[in-house]
Amino acid sequence: MATIKNVIKKIKAKLGFHGVSDSDELKAANTAYNGLLNNAAYPNPPVPLPAFRQALDSFSALIVDAEDGGKKSISAKNKQRAAVSKTYALLGHYVEATCNDDLATFNTSGFTAASSTRTPSRPLAQAKFSSIDRGPNSGQSVVKVESQTGAIAYDVHYALEGTGGVLGPWTLMTLTSPKKVTISGLTPAGTYQFQVRALGKLGYTDWSPPMTFISA
Repeated sequence: MATIKNVIKKIKAKLGFHGVSDSDELKAANTAYNGLLNNAAYPNPPVPLPAFRQALDSFSALIVDAEDGGKKSISAKNKQRAAVSKTYALLGHYVEATCNDDLATFNTSGFTAASSTRTPSRPLAQAKFSSIDRGPNSGQSVVKVESQTGAIAYDVHYALEGTGGVLGPWTLMTLTSPKKVTISGLTPAGTYQFQVRALGKLGYTDWSPPMTFISA
């Protein structure tokens, strides 16, 4: 007779604050403090809650001080933010280990559970150029592709217009980032057509509409 095993999903706390504003980090940390305070499910936090409270109050005050744009104020605020983030992570790992993977118990802590659902990949939007400019020397162009989230690489190709607008052979180059790149060896005073496409997890986008560039 087959045995059915119940698989308990491990609960992980959402701990990273990359790209999160100071005020939002402070709000999340205050929520965790309030959730842990006098919470019988979490009797022995690795950081004393009064010390955490003091760190949060200091961070709050430094956020206000840094609004004047002073370098010292901003540096002090950033240093305190790093300290709050470290303490928040320690408390989050403590909550993970102590909740026994019971979501109801976890939710009383004030922490947010990280999603275990993977977001499916989506097709990329149409690739574009941010700019195509003349380079420092004759026969050069400086190309910049518009950055796109989820893009793995970008293909740029260009071709010289001949008599009657007939295009010559395409020259292809692959870029691993949207940083500016200088293209050399163009025909001075030549008219070129440029196109770009992006590569994502689901494949390539279509080529962009052609952009005309006249080489110096």
